[in-house]
Amino acid sequence: MGFTEQMTDFLVQHQTLLRFGAFAGLLVMFSLLEALFERKARSAKRLQRWPGAFGLFVVGGVVSRLLVAGITVGAAGWASAHHVGLLNWAQPLAPLFAWMIAIVALDLAIWAQHLAMHAVPVLWRLHRVHHSDIDIDAMTAIRFHPIEIVLSLLYKAAIIAALGAPVGAVILYEITLNAMALFNHANLRLPPWLDRLLRAFIVTPDFHRVHHSVEMAETNSNYGNLLSFWDRLFGQYRAEPKAGHARMTIGLEAFRDRHDLLALMIQPFKNALR
Repeated sequence: MGFTEQMTDFLVQHQTLLRFGAFAGLLVMFSLLEALFERKARSAKRLQRWPGAFGLFVVGGVVSRLLVAGITVGAAGWASAHHVGLLNWAQPLAPLFAWMIAIVALDLAIWAQHLAMHAVPVLWRLHRVHHSDIDIDAMTAIRFHPIEIVLSLLYKAAIIAALGAPVGAVILYEITLNAMALFNHANLRLPPWLDRLLRAFIVTPDFHRVHHSVEMAETNSNYGNLLSFWDRLFGQYRAEPKAGHARMTIGLEAFRDRHDLLALMIQPFKNALR
């Protein structure tokens, strides 16, 4: 049995523990690091923002489990079993190379989805729940409307099937993507030299914070999730916010008051300005 087969078996057998362990451990770790190495002063108390975000996370998890549980890994397994998708048609292809292609292609697909969430008005109504947070920290990474979560999983499953992405690569990418979301939303101060080095390859907290600016020209930039070069390649990159990280305003002008679960759940259905 080759390396990728062994890795796939390990990831499939332990995916629940790996997903939850990486997510919970990193959420706690980054929340603690934010207290020690804060990048930007908060404008609200954590108790004003965190319960609503956590409530969305729970509701989204329950809804997605009831409606589309395991759909992404299932799509990868179905494509493999039925020899469907570009990577399955490209055989013989070195398994490790197929994993690399799958991870890069999935990241591009998620980048394109993120762009669409901003460009299409009905999708923006859902996605603005994430952007209406008036501070940005690791908890912002879980602040997504349940409908957006379900639509995202359906989209991802379709891409995975069309690509013929290997099961192991899908699990590894999803674990990595969740870890990166916690990292690049963290209110974390990195040494400038480290930020410059990392953002040449991946999305850093300073890179992503620009995307949460109240200035819509800045909000509509820096869509990257894992790899940072998609924004440069497609002309969507902004190095810094106009006001600077310390003075920039986070969030949306129309949604600055309520951040409880009910307010976040009904927010997409309000006729408010961007």
